[in-house]
Amino acid sequence: MLIPYRTAIQPEWVDYNGHLRDAFYLLIFSYATDALMDQLGLDEAGRARTGHTLYTLECHLNYLAEVKLGAEVEVRTQLLAHDRKRLHIHHGLHYPNDDQLLAASEQMLMNIDSRTARSAPFDEQVLARVLALGEAHCDLPRPVHVGRIIGLPATIAKTRA
Repeated sequence: MLIPYRTAIQPEWVDYNGHLRDAFYLLIFSYATDALMDQLGLDEAGRARTGHTLYTLECHLNYLAEVKLGAEVEVRTQLLAHDRKRLHIHHGLHYPNDDQLLAASEQMLMNIDSRTARSAPFDEQVLARVLALGEAHCDLPRPVHVGRIIGLPATIAKTRA
């Protein structure tokens, strides 16, 4: 499991209830994705060398516990799957040294050639790091919040529609 990002909850991220605003959970996960890019060789130098970057295609976010002003949090990232252009990842928000999951984000990321704004296969050096990370994470348990679908059960949806 990678821990690409740690931060303290900032005053401007907190709502009138003293809790982390919903949008800032995603901001924290976005910073963790940036740190993951750095680890894969898509840092500033890697982006300049390859012309590639990652775009987020889809994101599912689960809010599981309140996080308050000043709390220290960390993101733990798992590479669930990959192909020659995409990464399927899971970010989990935790307090350091605590297994309680505060929020979870499942994401699909696409490698993009910035010059054409189209998908492109990973550069060989980046792909080597993706493959190594995939191998390191292949035996990790699948997070519980992966693959969930938003919706009401059919019996409820029909009665409430």
